[in-house]
Amino acid sequence: MENGSVNHEMETASTITIKGILSLLMQNLDENNCKRLIPLGMGDPTHFSCFHTTHVAGQAVVEALQSDKFNGYSPTVGLPQTRRAIAEYLSCDLPYKLSCDDVFITSGCTQAIDVALAMLAQPGANVLIPRPGFPIYELCATFRRLEIRYYDLLPENGWEVDLDSVEALADQNTVGFVIINPGNPCGNVYSYQHLKKIAETAEKLKIPVIADEVYGHLVFGDNPFVPMGVFGSMVPVLTLGSLSKRWIVPGWRLGWFVINDPSCMFKNPKIIERIKKYFDILGGPATFIQAAVPRIIEQTDNVFFKKTINTLKQTSDICWDMIKEIPCLTCPQKPQGSMAVMIKLNISSLEDISDDIDFCFRLAKEESVIILPGTAVGLKNWLRITFAADPQSLKEALGRLKSFCKRHTKLMLQQQQ
Repeated sequence: MENGSVNHEMETASTITIKGILSLLMQNLDENNCKRLIPLGMGDPTHFSCFHTTHVAGQAVVEALQSDKFNGYSPTVGLPQTRRAIAEYLSCDLPYKLSCDDVFITSGCTQAIDVALAMLAQPGANVLIPRPGFPIYELCATFRRLEIRYYDLLPENGWEVDLDSVEALADQNTVGFVIINPGNPCGNVYSYQHLKKIAETAEKLKIPVIADEVYGHLVFGDNPFVPMGVFGSMVPVLTLGSLSKRWIVPGWRLGWFVINDPSCMFKNPKIIERIKKYFDILGGPATFIQAAVPRIIEQTDNVFFKKTINTLKQTSDICWDMIKEIPCLTCPQKPQGSMAVMIKLNISSLEDISDDIDFCFRLAKEESVIILPGTAVGLKNWLRITFAADPQSLKEALGRLKSFCKRHTKLMLQQQQ
């Protein structure tokens, strides 16, 4: 500690990971603090008992395992029946049908991100990535020697893409345009009209869209979820997704990389062969997990999905209402989807906090509450709060956050409040 501020070594933007920062925050917990830990930093709802997968998912995995048919290697691109089931599932929301050949099974959505960037990488290339965004994109791009060009999301416009910024950043070496919808870390959901503008911009620039839809269908605001693949006839869309969030099984590591390109502007025999060869060196999900997917998709009752959405709606409302009561924090938009929200931190109103990183380390130490500093997702002096928690734990955590802020608010401001 120096001059009242805690100094913490942070990595460069291209090497920051959410898990790495959260690990450091966990190490900073005060062992003598009797308050129970409440983790609101990671997008893993399984920490809380109100979020659990459907019974049929567990049954399907057990059945596949006990059948003794899925103990060997799967094809490197995934089991045919798994690819077919995901193609059919995604096609329900599209104006055209995907085939199983358009689908490649990955070890979670993280591996799908790596596949997308690896397939687009070439000497001198650059990729457009949102800020704020998901730091795995920066990490993967750095490993692939892709130049990273950040475009801004506009908090005053519901975190929409700054399309003027995209056009200014793109050039003849731009190979991809990443969008995340529903939004992580912002909790936004793009309208059909805005997604169409994104597609038109990508078409004009002649670059494929990488559509991260890992939070697909987890929406509870005014805008319904519209997959970017709807515009696949206009511009090639590489869709990334997984079972992790909608089925609440992040530890099962079952994801997909899908080529939405009915006009065959992107996919050609050479590209497909390159993708298949790349998958030959990857390790996909366990074969028995893959084998369970068709039954999981076909037999999951809509009641399960509605229950998850209702809980997320309830907890997002709690988050929105309680944050408004904390003077040094501002939430520009009520969450519309996903499991997280971005909060602006007014550092100037705090007596002895230097920045968002210092704020989160002190909060962990003093209150045993873990939230993510905005620096981790590209916005300094912002915070990302994950509201995928049981309501009582969330209320308790936000109550502690309020007490923490009050304790550190400048004395003059306290007297005015």
